Amino acid sequence: MPNERLRAALLKRGVTPTEVADAVGVDAKSVERWITLGRTPYRKHRYATAAFLEADETYLWPKALSPEQSKAASESEIVEIHPHRWSVPGDLWKRLFEEAGEEISILVYSGFFLADDPSMLKLLAAKAKAGVRLRVLLGDPESEAVAQRGEDEGIGGELMASKIKNVILMYKQVRAIEGAEFRVHDTILYNSLYRADDQLLVNTHLYGTMAAEAPVFHLRKIPGGEMMATYLESFEKVWDGARPLD
Repeated sequence: MPNERLRAALLKRGVTPTEVADAVGVDAKSVERWITLGRTPYRKHRYATAAFLEADETYLWPKALSPEQSKAASESEIVEIHPHRWSVPGDLWKRLFEEAGEEISILVYSGFFLADDPSMLKLLAAKAKAGVRLRVLLGDPESEAVAQRGEDEGIGGELMASKIKNVILMYKQVRAIEGAEFRVHDTILYNSLYRADDQLLVNTHLYGTMAAEAPVFHLRKIPGGEMMATYLESFEKVWDGARPLD
């Protein structure tokens, strides 16, 4: 059965089977068989191909890893667990974004603690100017989801909406930078996400608890792991359904 995911990944990158073969050190006919016959390459070739195509190995070959291998790889993606967001070292947030060379993605309702930090705003602006793709998703202050989250946190919907409106103003200079993308969403969030390339901080949301009090999981993507890929897929779904911030 043809591997349409692999075929699509080549088309997306604009490369030929021969170019893939040269990059991973195999015969071009082998790559053709991976695509047309659905053959599964050796692990080292899967990893090299996925890296070359900037895709996830488990997406290109979802059945290649045994459940035990996939579980072990996913568990290895967990770098550290912080009991509260306020317990995350301040330098970790800056180091995370400073190391980003390709993409920074943020999914929150307000993320006030970031926007309220002038040094963080300067850092995000500098990254956007340097060509790093910056995508920020904020809650739509007029949405029911935002109002409900305000009630769930115990601060009320109006205050939550006001926080977001303030954050939008705080990001004014960053939003003006070409390449910086801001959208608003009306999604019910179960987690806030802060991505920098292959690292991710996941701030869980708990009923009756403010986000600063909730746990944070620090993940780093590794080949074969599925945890970070699942969160990033969720981000893309919210992004696709959000509207650009005027």
